[in-house]
Amino acid sequence: MAKYKLVLLRHGEGAWNKENRFCSWVDQKLSSDGVKEARNCGKQLKALGFEFDLVFTSVLTRSIQTAWLVLEEMGQEWVPIQSSWRLNERHYGALIGLNRAEMALNHGEEQVKIWRRSYDVTPPPITESHPYYEEIYNDRRYKCSDVSWEDLPKAESLKDVLDRLLPYWNEKIVPELKSGKMILISAHGNSTRALLKHVEGISDENIINVTLPTGVPVLLELDENLRPLGPHQFLGDQEAIQAAIKKVEDQGKVKSTEK
Repeated sequence: MAKYKLVLLRHGEGAWNKENRFCSWVDQKLSSDGVKEARNCGKQLKALGFEFDLVFTSVLTRSIQTAWLVLEEMGQEWVPIQSSWRLNERHYGALIGLNRAEMALNHGEEQVKIWRRSYDVTPPPITESHPYYEEIYNDRRYKCSDVSWEDLPKAESLKDVLDRLLPYWNEKIVPELKSGKMILISAHGNSTRALLKHVEGISDENIINVTLPTGVPVLLELDENLRPLGPHQFLGDQEAIQAAIKKVEDQGKVKSTEK
């Protein structure tokens, strides 16, 4: 019997997800499909009887908007939300804004997979000449963060994401879990993967094979020491979820017409 339950969620589809671009720290709202995904997720969680006490999000709009829509569909709009940059998507550095399929064509599918999925490979850092540098680093949300502007990342591996996420997990989220609260974390593909790696003890080598589709809730059942009682579970139509996972995996491949 699970002592604690935790629901993790990668936000609904954003505009740049649809365009197959590295979005990272560029702020995006949900696409129309992303709104539907978030609402469907809320309906699914409501039908399963989930009642949340607290929600954690990143400071990026697509994460927060997803949480709002999920709670609205569940009739739980009153549930408190806490946001932190430490749950942000991985910082993809110089790759931000680039199209994944075009990158696969130019650099090879294997290199793109390493950039996207490996544990400790960091992409080239963003520089001041990058077209989205000013948009990211002049954003007021990062002037309110718990680190200095100079210490904000310029590129991250998945390991770096886990390193900046763990203090927040241990100091903010874990005490709330252990107090008995039912928690939803509405975050991003890589911050969620990093958290799954930590909680489930996934190896550096195997994390490359963990894929999270947008808008699909992931259930973790934990014992009193926050150890998983089994592998994480995708909630919903399993056939549709597998198709969504394949869609995400194919984002880093050369389009068939280009091969």
